[in-house]
Order: sequence, then C-alpha cells, then structure tokens
Amino acid sequence: MIAKKVVLIRHGQSVWNELNQFTGWHDVELTRKGKDEAQSAALLLKKNNFFFDCSYTSVLKRAIHTLQYILDEIDQSWLSVQKTWRLNERHYGALEGLNKNQVIEKYGEKKVMLWRRSFNITPPKISMHDKRFPGHDRRYSHLKFDKIPLGESLETTAIRVIPYWDQVIYPELKKNKKILIVAHGNSLRALVQYLNKIDNQKILELNIPTATPIIVEFNEQYIPIKWYYLK
Repeated sequence: MIAKKVVLIRHGQSVWNELNQFTGWHDVELTRKGKDEAQSAALLLKKNNFFFDCSYTSVLKRAIHTLQYILDEIDQSWLSVQKTWRLNERHYGALEGLNKNQVIEKYGEKKVMLWRRSFNITPPKISMHDKRFPGHDRRYSHLKFDKIPLGESLETTAIRVIPYWDQVIYPELKKNKKILIVAHGNSLRALVQYLNKIDNQKILELNIPTATPIIVEFNEQYIPIKWYYLK
C-alpha cells in the first residue's frame, strides 16, 4: 500500500525574521538566505521524487515567492497555484512590525510569551484606523471588515485555516491529487495540530523551521497516520 502524502512548507527566511520583528500579515520580502532555503527545499523534494498536481499558498509574498522558487527548481512552474488569505500567518495585532526584544523590554518576558505561545490568548489588537489594519489593503477588499482580524491567537488562526482545508484542499486529496502547501509558521501549526490531533499545550511546543518540508501521510481512507520532516 502506497501512502498518500501532502507536503507542507513554511516560507524561507524573510527580512523581518532576520530583524527579529513580529511580521504577521505585513508583506515582506525573502532574504538571500530565504531564497537559498527555498531552493534547498526544492532540491530535497526533487531528490525524493516529489511532483504535484496542485499547490496552495497565502496572499503574502514571502510564501508566494518561496513557492515560486520551489516550482521553478522542480520544473513545475506551470502548476496551478491557489492563493488565499486563509493561509496567512497569524495576525499579531499591535505587535506587528515591532522588534521582539524591545516588546519584551516594554511588557516583560512573561506577558510577551503569553501572547506568543498561549493557545487562545490574543496580543493587543490594532484599531481599524491603524495604517497596519489589513482592511486598507486591496487584496482584502472582498472581505467584510468583521472577517478581517485585528489580532489573532493560534485558536482564531485555526478557525480560518481548518475550514479551507476541509472545504477546498481535502476534497482534492480525496481525488488522489498530490498537494503542496507553502504557508507560515502558525497557519501550518494550526493545520498540523488538526490533522494529527495534537493537544492545545503540545502544539505550542512545535516551532516549524523555515523552508523545511513536512510530510503528512494518509491511509487509504484519507485519515492522517503520521507526519515527519523530509530529510
């Protein structure tokens, strides 16, 4: 029996990753290292003879560009790509753009770690009048304002990610499509938790590295049976 596999990849290092800033929905470029990481991920996929029928990513360019680098390297640039805000990174609210060390100095490490690592605690929210509010961005103009987050926990991130998996991606898997998803640390963490039934405390310990392919295997009934990093 050949297991059915879905590949999940977090984007390569971004400029704000390098600067140790909360990024969230802010749209930042990959660093040179991030581009190299994407290429390395692609070479690993090529070495293990992966090819795909469809791919999914967020509407943030660090994920979009990582996916493009990978598809170029595995000679599948022609593959259809579906982009959705539902695979965006967790929105960090009023913390977006701030240096993590400076936030710790201001609020204290205990409170910041609570915002970053709790399952259902949201960081301070931004105002709709804040220039960082995604409602000012054309790519979200089709959304009602009450659908656009002012700040998210891992729990509320999962609330938008999981229905997209169930309603859009999973039906393609059940057609035996080979699927590649390139997204973000927290949107992928929410998906890994859901597929593998990881409890709310354990999932907080999972730190998904940049541009490292995660393989999720499914049995003949399309039930997840295990997950691991590709080596």
